[in-house]
Amino acid sequence: MGKVRVYELAKELGINSKKLIDVLQDLQVDVKNHMSTMDEDVANRVVEMLTKGGKKPSRGNQSTSTEQGLAETPVPAMETAIPEQKSFPPRKKKESKKARLEAARESRKARRAARTATEKQATDEDKIILEGRVTVAELAGRLNVTASEILAKLLDLGIISHINQQLSEDVLSIIAEEYGVKIVLNADPGEDELQSIIDEEDEGNLRTRAPVVTVLGHVDHGKTSLLDAIRETNVIASEAGGITQHIGAYSVNVQGKQIVFLDTPGHEAFTAMRARGAQVTDIAVLVVAADDGVMPQTIEAYNHARAADVPIIVALNKIDKPNANVDKVKKQLAEIGLLPEEWGGDTIFVELSALKKQGIEELMEMILLVAEMGELKASFTRHARGTVIEAELDKGRGPVATVLIQDGVMKVGDPIICGSIYGKVRAMFDEKGRKIEKAVPSTPVEVLGLSEVPQAGDTFLVIKDEKFARQIAEKRGYKLREATLRKTQKASLDDLFKQLQDDEVDLKIIIKADVQGSAEALQESLEKIEHEQVRIKIIHKGVGAINESDVMLASASNAIIIGFNVMPQAGARKLAEREKVEIKTYKIIYEVIEDVKAAIKGLLKPKFQEVVLGQAEVRQVFKVSRVGSIAGSYVLEGTINRNCSIRIIRDGTVIHEGRIASLKRFKDDVKEVSSGFECGILLEHFNDIKEGDIFEAFMQKQVPVS
Repeated sequence: MGKVRVYELAKELGINSKKLIDVLQDLQVDVKNHMSTMDEDVANRVVEMLTKGGKKPSRGNQSTSTEQGLAETPVPAMETAIPEQKSFPPRKKKESKKARLEAARESRKARRAARTATEKQATDEDKIILEGRVTVAELAGRLNVTASEILAKLLDLGIISHINQQLSEDVLSIIAEEYGVKIVLNADPGEDELQSIIDEEDEGNLRTRAPVVTVLGHVDHGKTSLLDAIRETNVIASEAGGITQHIGAYSVNVQGKQIVFLDTPGHEAFTAMRARGAQVTDIAVLVVAADDGVMPQTIEAYNHARAADVPIIVALNKIDKPNANVDKVKKQLAEIGLLPEEWGGDTIFVELSALKKQGIEELMEMILLVAEMGELKASFTRHARGTVIEAELDKGRGPVATVLIQDGVMKVGDPIICGSIYGKVRAMFDEKGRKIEKAVPSTPVEVLGLSEVPQAGDTFLVIKDEKFARQIAEKRGYKLREATLRKTQKASLDDLFKQLQDDEVDLKIIIKADVQGSAEALQESLEKIEHEQVRIKIIHKGVGAINESDVMLASASNAIIIGFNVMPQAGARKLAEREKVEIKTYKIIYEVIEDVKAAIKGLLKPKFQEVVLGQAEVRQVFKVSRVGSIAGSYVLEGTINRNCSIRIIRDGTVIHEGRIASLKRFKDDVKEVSSGFECGILLEHFNDIKEGDIFEAFMQKQVPVS
């Protein structure tokens, strides 16, 4: 006897799955959600009753029944006994965040009650007075600990957070007990007024919004390939080493409905970025390779989605591989809590091949069904609020933030508060780079006009009163700087004392990256590296090209500079040579981690050292048919050698590395061109050259192994 799913029956009857579930439960049919199954004869009886014995739709075909007809039809009691449905033990209900906090508080109270009277108690000296909105970063500064330490404690409570997230009084109370201090939280008139404005704002009529879907999973399991198959746009070629380095937001049209996808990196170093993805999403698609199975990042991604109370759809990818073993992978996932619905669970599994574009339509259908069950709604009239997905400093446009509108509407010209940053929306662009004037809920947009680069994960609000918005942002920034300064001063004395006692050495690092998310991920990874006598200290991190200010800070602090997808400016490179500051640049995050680990352990013994030979600026581009783009260039410093390697730097970011195909002075081929002379440069297999690009010539020089 065949089985019929709820959503299939709803589709045949032409009604909403949720309404059909209500009807079936009234008829004592054991169904829990749209993926639940029933015997075919039961489905036929239900159809017969609801259509008053009319023509029954065949399995898989659309019925002519309407929702209105169902609403008008009284549902009679079933006279014929329905065969008993297979029943499974009910799933344990997830604990709410409030319940987890209460349990943690009670546990800590019990431990504190058991302590001896000689142990330190929270006295007046341990009292910390805080005001209004308190973030993780501010609390860490006042407690003289790192923000990552606070975040780790919050994670133990099942709370995924970020450094600029506001903490509730309950959470502050638990953290206070953990550190043996007493926190006094005073009111902040400005924050209270802001909250009052938010609460009083009319939501208007709530309307259905598009679902936001996060694609999670282990590295190389095919997340980007899946998005590529969905969007039919190749994004893999731009990613170094095949690893997605930034969060992207993409909106696609499926069956006339919008779905927003967030693509999060799968490498373990991007834990914080993936956590942010789980926080802003409505549905998580967990991609697992059928030939590889459950991996550490698979479990980590699942835990993030579970902690955020997000429904999960498992996408079993690479089923076309010869060594694919679907049942084995399902068993592995069942062991961590993702039980397939055909095995008695309620997790949707979709088998697919992103490479061959198989199973994509079924995945889209499942996403729309889960979204329908979630009844996702938002206001399309009130002022916007949402989350920063990514942020960077663009040389020409200033701070650029990719944001997701979660509720309300954002318009060009709106004043905006983003954490401790103020701004006014100067321009907005959709994911295709088109300029737009207005953005509605579930829309990912690029926003220009912020005063600084925000942190990825920051929440933002549009406030009508521009002056008030600026005041709130400035006060938040002042509080954060004050807390950070207090922490830095006290920590430096403690560190000095500890160094004298333990003979420990600090490896100080300055991080510069192309986007904020990468800088955070790199910091988190480096701070996890442990050694008996060497400690990693990130003294500064930022976005944009490495500049002279970074070099001066490194020189004064005896630090090294790590550049991720960025290069030093010409002045910064010369200053670094003069000040003997080491600058290391990378494009793959795990190469940074491995090099730092090797350096700490004394294992880094380079056989080659990069030597910069010279720089040339592109003054004019000549396009020659059957040859390519020839860069008419002027050598700014050093020499350009015919046999050297070339990197192209555009706005401080390396966009290409390769070799020279031809080097000419006028019509003559030459071996090298010195500073102050013009030349024509043709590159091998690369023609995307623009005026203003910098060609940097370099070579790998062999050095003796120490």
